[in-house]
Amino acid sequence: MNRLTTEDEHRQLLAHGQARAAGEAIDPRPVVRLFTPDAHATWLLAALNPADGDTAWGLIDLGLGMPDLGEIKLSDLAAIVGPRQQLVMRDRYFQAVRPLSEYLRLARENGSIVD
Repeated sequence: MNRLTTEDEHRQLLAHGQARAAGEAIDPRPVVRLFTPDAHATWLLAALNPADGDTAWGLIDLGLGMPDLGEIKLSDLAAIVGPRQQLVMRDRYFQAVRPLSEYLRLARENGSIVD
């Protein structure tokens, strides 16, 4: 557990991670949206590696116009401090409305995550 996910989100991320680790072809809805309040980076995370409980997988948008799927450690995200000394935050109001593949398609078309 960490400050970036709730207990329920953490459980959902691990469940998706276990399915991925088992080789299942899954396309889950993102579980959590993290962002930098003083920069233009956003992460829509859908799974957490059960082997380490820290490596998250999802859509990564660093604000450079090239959003893509990837992995990042939650511990690394928790350590990021933006240009105005603000930490990465969890969007408490985020509710995924589409599967991760659809967020990826739209983000690639628009050059950034659209919602």
